[in-house]
Amino acid sequence: MKYKLLVVGTMAYDAIETPFGKVDKILGGAATYIGLAASSFSIDCAVVSVVGEDFEKEHLALLKDKGIDVSGVEIVPGGETFFWSGRYHNDLNTRTTLDTRLNVLENFDPKIPDHFFTPDIVMLGNLSPDVQLAALTQIKNKPKLVVLDTMNFWMDHARESLDKVIAKVDVISINDEEARQLTDQYSLVKAAQMIHEMGPKYVIIKKGEHGALLFHNNEIFCAPALPLEEVFDPTGAGDSFAGGFTGYLTQTGDISFSNMKSAIIYGSAMASFTVEKFGTENLVNVSHQAMSDRLKAFKELTTFEIELE
Repeated sequence: MKYKLLVVGTMAYDAIETPFGKVDKILGGAATYIGLAASSFSIDCAVVSVVGEDFEKEHLALLKDKGIDVSGVEIVPGGETFFWSGRYHNDLNTRTTLDTRLNVLENFDPKIPDHFFTPDIVMLGNLSPDVQLAALTQIKNKPKLVVLDTMNFWMDHARESLDKVIAKVDVISINDEEARQLTDQYSLVKAAQMIHEMGPKYVIIKKGEHGALLFHNNEIFCAPALPLEEVFDPTGAGDSFAGGFTGYLTQTGDISFSNMKSAIIYGSAMASFTVEKFGTENLVNVSHQAMSDRLKAFKELTTFEIELE
């Protein structure tokens, strides 16, 4: 029997411009990236989201072909799918949002399919904390793990609701800038300690091209980012990381700190595939051999021997 992963998040169309190229309309959204990354694992994965009537059937078919349950994806008749447009600067670490159209996402009321009322792991992708809370209230049995991704926009505009969600989750995954904003602490160690006090037992702080940190009580694990020859588009990297992280944990059924270290590496590997092409192009073609080779590269990057007195 396969373990169940429930993903709640956005499905979208993106227009992206980077120093290396430009695309006017491609498949995007947190739930899309998370689901596709998680589909590489032997699990039952369902996505809960909302799209408009303009959402192309081939994109729903893509998710289905990857074994993702899309019965929780609402299609709004006459509606338009969430759209985001952005331009990345030369260092690819900063970006400017050019256009955001919430469209059907503005009135999104998540509906979890009956057969996914008891998931093993829940992944709350980045979207309104009120929507995340609405999804959690539908879960009938306490999952092994609830993982949350959020961003500074919700810290600025929905802090009260965000704090309520944070108090209910086991793991929070945010970047270093967001961790500092959430806690008013520059030190990421102190920031993680404060976030622990807010509820989550585990804190993941992503540092982009500098890797990721995992905190649990007094334990810290530091994972590198894999140096890549080509980086085309950072969009969806954090969501792909979340998909790899939760996909691996769901497959193994092991939520120990030790196993989370491995999950961090799987997540980082998924993110490394995503950034090499625009949108989901590279993510949908990740083979077992390619993943194996990338994990080997991560291992070689971090393995060393040293004599201690």
